[in-house]
This record gives sequence, C-alpha cells and structure tokens, in this order.
Amino acid sequence: MVTVKVDLEKCTGCASCVDTCPVAVFEMVDINGEEKSKPVNESECIICRACEVTCPEAAIEVVE
Repeated sequence: MVTVKVDLEKCTGCASCVDTCPVAVFEMVDINGEEKSKPVNESECIICRACEVTCPEAAIEVVE
C-alpha cells in the first residue's frame, strides 16, 4: 500500500503536483484560508514519484 504525504508547512499551493500527477492523486483544498495540496486518491498512485520531483518545496513524500 502506498501513502502520499504532503507537508502542509512546506506546501506553498503552487499546484505543480496536481498538474504533474498522471492519475489525479492530488486536489487543491482550502486549509485555513490558504490553497494547499491534498492527496485525495492515494489508492490510484502508481509510484512514479513525479510529484516528489516537481515539488519546488520538497513537501511531498511517497512512501511504499
């Protein structure tokens, strides 16, 4: 099973993960008045790690 973690302290809401993920794991959500990335379809993750690579803040971790 795969777990996709987003460090909300590091996430700047750039949405690069949303744009990059080929299977739509992420959505942008409002968290305390700020747009942040949230993994909503973790079970769809194909472990390509594109989200980890493209996140400019290194806020995403894919754990196998």
